[in-house]
Amino acid sequence: MGKADLHIHSTYSYDGTATVPAILEHVKRNTDLDVIAITDHDEIDGALEAVALAPKYGLAVIPGVEVSTAEGHLLALFVTQPVPANLSLVETVQCVAEQGGICVGAHPGGPWRWCLQEKNLACALQTRGVADTLLGLEVYNASLPHLGINRKANAIGQRLALAQVGNSDAHLLWMIGLAATEFPGKTAADLKSALHGRLTTT
Repeated sequence: MGKADLHIHSTYSYDGTATVPAILEHVKRNTDLDVIAITDHDEIDGALEAVALAPKYGLAVIPGVEVSTAEGHLLALFVTQPVPANLSLVETVQCVAEQGGICVGAHPGGPWRWCLQEKNLACALQTRGVADTLLGLEVYNASLPHLGINRKANAIGQRLALAQVGNSDAHLLWMIGLAATEFPGKTAADLKSALHGRLTTT
């Protein structure tokens, strides 16, 4: 089984503290992760830098963004172009689909305005084509202060039949890998297939 952390912030995020090279060096030396994604807030440049530098570190890096939608934050993965902020959840998913990317709902069910809620996710998934791109839900986020939110997220993911994803949501180096997604295989392509097949675990 491979391990992936698909929610990591760099200094390209307003609240990130580690540079992209520092993140890659840390992952290589201090974790057992096979795949990572840099997902800065509404910013793609950090992810693209990580992809360019990844061969030097022998790592698999998925380019991504944590997109601010009108209903909450959404992880857009396998994208190489900016994804507009503040669109509806459905419009955001459609933008990601146009790039051939996939989406994972970030830290759902929390009390904050940036947390996607089950009713919004369920409504979006009824829209034609959305379920082909919105594949997973972050059912465990290691940065959340209340474990009850993760339990709620897990229940939401089961009710909506979305792939289970666990992430660190790291804003500090030492947090990377505190939570991870396990999947059959070792590569980014394997992970993508596992998300499509709902074969991931946390």
